[in-house]
Amino acid sequence: MFGPVSSPLLLFFSLSLPFHVSLGNIFCCCFLCLISTFAGETATRSRFEANCRRDDRWKFHHQRQEMRRYAKKKNAAVAVLLIVSGLYLMNHSNFLVTDTARSIEPAPSELTWQSERLISKESWVEQGDYLPLNVTYQLLAGAPSTQQRFLTVGLSSVKRQKGSYLVPTLQSLFSQSSPEERASMVVVVLLADFDVSWRMATVNEIKTAFAVELEQGQLAVIHVSQEWYPPLTGLKRNYNDAPERVTFRSKQNLDYSFLIHYSAGLGQYYLQLEDDVFSAKNFLTAIRRHIEEQNQKKGTWAMLEFSALGYIGKLYKAAQLPLLARFLFLFYQEMPCDWLMSHFRELMTQKQTILFKPSLFQHMGTFSSFQGTYNKLKDMDFEEGLYSNPSANVYSDMSTYQKHFPQLAWDAGETFFWGRSPEKGNYLTVVFLNPTVVSGIFVETGSKGKDLLDSAEVQLGHDVVTAEKEESCEEFQSLGVLKNGRFEMLELDKKYTSASSCLRILVTAAQKDWVIIEKMRISTKQSEA
Repeated sequence: MFGPVSSPLLLFFSLSLPFHVSLGNIFCCCFLCLISTFAGETATRSRFEANCRRDDRWKFHHQRQEMRRYAKKKNAAVAVLLIVSGLYLMNHSNFLVTDTARSIEPAPSELTWQSERLISKESWVEQGDYLPLNVTYQLLAGAPSTQQRFLTVGLSSVKRQKGSYLVPTLQSLFSQSSPEERASMVVVVLLADFDVSWRMATVNEIKTAFAVELEQGQLAVIHVSQEWYPPLTGLKRNYNDAPERVTFRSKQNLDYSFLIHYSAGLGQYYLQLEDDVFSAKNFLTAIRRHIEEQNQKKGTWAMLEFSALGYIGKLYKAAQLPLLARFLFLFYQEMPCDWLMSHFRELMTQKQTILFKPSLFQHMGTFSSFQGTYNKLKDMDFEEGLYSNPSANVYSDMSTYQKHFPQLAWDAGETFFWGRSPEKGNYLTVVFLNPTVVSGIFVETGSKGKDLLDSAEVQLGHDVVTAEKEESCEEFQSLGVLKNGRFEMLELDKKYTSASSCLRILVTAAQKDWVIIEKMRISTKQSEA
């Protein structure tokens, strides 16, 4: 089939193939070349035997030289075939090793499976599949409902050298929410550590503590394999950060990017938390109220803040999450996440921060997730209690000391109103921006036993009136008097079912001591729904 001429041509062809031709094709060509060489040798041997029979010495010598040439060709072809075969097998075995290494991913031992995202149809990025973010998720526990909730709460957690706060954080989120509030939200936890044993232990702990929430679609635990992360070492050392610090904060940006990307279609709004926070009572209702108030104002917003700390308590619209996820991914190695989120807010045309007080979330961790360093960061505007004041204006006719204005008694934090010796008939009046059904009231005066308000009563008012640039109410109802400088009353909505417009503290007797009104707090009927 192949003559002595075709053999070297095939060999030349096999060695001169372009680089992009696969090793498999070269292997086939070399094999054909070897067959051709053996065929030529067989033909030569036959001619040699025939000449021997004719006893032609000259032809015998010529044929012997020809056989030697064929032997050299055969040896060369065998050598090339062995080399190419080795390269082919090495390449093929590397592919197998790579696939095997990927298959060693701990997903089977964790009983995980691939989780499909709910697409956010409100975002132009995902409507046309623009700027695709290539990532696959493993669902470790739970399964979010396919029905969109009001709020998605996202947390990312890694293994810490000291302490663990994830379970207490989840307990606070659910225990501080009513059944109706829990039904309106879903919590997504990204276990972002690559330590398999830690992930398995954490998942088992979550399954034990939150079986009901997992079953009802209020909690989901996910993971992203390391293969989906871009490089985490050898990154730019912006701000002269140590390489370890750069790796930590860069990975944190990617963790948040993947978490936000997954959460985009789960809720109308998305709340970013860290894995070491306390939650205020009925935080979801307070967030809902602030969203409604903000949406009534002119202009647009991209981020509402319910804590002044880090990446805690930051709220986004679901339609903007695909953009935020890609923004964090694109600039993951440039700067920390809380800096990036400020740039994102400004790019979305919100120039000023919108921070609500009191803060709804408090940092609880003592040791940082970065190298276990000590962290005593606290939000001074956090109040864990039942009360969450609505927006209001505050007025008083008492003489104010320095800058301790009446509004400070209503605002959250450690600020307070401080007035000089009050006279009978003096007042401090809170006028709600919107009429509110008040269900609870708490008033605290004085500081360390001094500057208490001795004689005063607490009143609710109706029908706002304006006189001399100051608002008040046309009529008031007395609820009770202060005792030892304090007043507290709950379940007011059972007796006073109509909405109120004012809350007033009325001084009933003069006193020589100055007065500090440290806190005036209310809860509304919606807060306890």
